[in-house]
Amino acid sequence: MTNQVGIDMNNDADGDDLLQYNPNRLLDTLIENLRLKNDAALSRALEVAPPVISKIRHHRLPVGASLLIRMHEVSDLSIRDLRYLMGDRRNKFRISDKQFKPKEGETPNGGNNNQG
Repeated sequence: MTNQVGIDMNNDADGDDLLQYNPNRLLDTLIENLRLKNDAALSRALEVAPPVISKIRHHRLPVGASLLIRMHEVSDLSIRDLRYLMGDRRNKFRISDKQFKPKEGETPNGGNNNQG
């Protein structure tokens, strides 16, 4: 199966570089598809500050969910294709049940035990 950006998603013989996390490939593809000049133009199109793009390029900031959704809205590429471009091959996302449990000593209502 070939995705919207022309990558055969069933063929892992494209090289190990496609299997490695590389947000630069994602950013460069967006710049090319949107016919932009540079990262500054991309930051304006995505409505984020220019340092955000720089930090993503230099692996100091991960591509977050909200930015990924914004990339999808602007480019009309699927979330799956965007994730594939940056090297994310996970089929499922699992959230730890620990994230939803209150910490020891906390009460479910935010620690406010005053009833009146």
